[in-house]
Amino acid sequence: MATNKTKKRVRAVKKQDFSSMTVKQVMERRVQSVHLRTKGDVIASLMIEGFGAVPVVDKQRTLAGIVSEHDLLAAIDDGHRLGELTAGEIMTGNPYSIRPETNLGTLVHVLRASDLVRVPVVDAQDRLVGIIARRDVLRTYLSTGSANGKRK
Repeated sequence: MATNKTKKRVRAVKKQDFSSMTVKQVMERRVQSVHLRTKGDVIASLMIEGFGAVPVVDKQRTLAGIVSEHDLLAAIDDGHRLGELTAGEIMTGNPYSIRPETNLGTLVHVLRASDLVRVPVVDAQDRLVGIIARRDVLRTYLSTGSANGKRK
């Protein structure tokens, strides 16, 4: 006895090639950032919660700098009290940033050639729209199955 059952079409999902994926597909959009006048001890508290570097933005969310754990340790080593310094005084100004449309292959080269762990992601007006870390790139690499394939 034959029945007319509608067959479901199962579409094979092809995993995307890692190198052609973009920063926008992987970046963290919910970025913890601080303003130029945020005190250093507040920034240090954020880092204890798991952020190794915190972007510094102005009122329009334009990227002004970044404060890393290294920057905070340098301030302490120089004899400063973090509660007396602002992000604007501690930050590394004009930090390296990347655009959302950059492909991950390019980002890997940038991360490898630098000591950067995290890179702020900015739009065409230099407004902060995300952040991407080395671990995000590695997680994506593994999830695309690239680890099992041959490198081109």
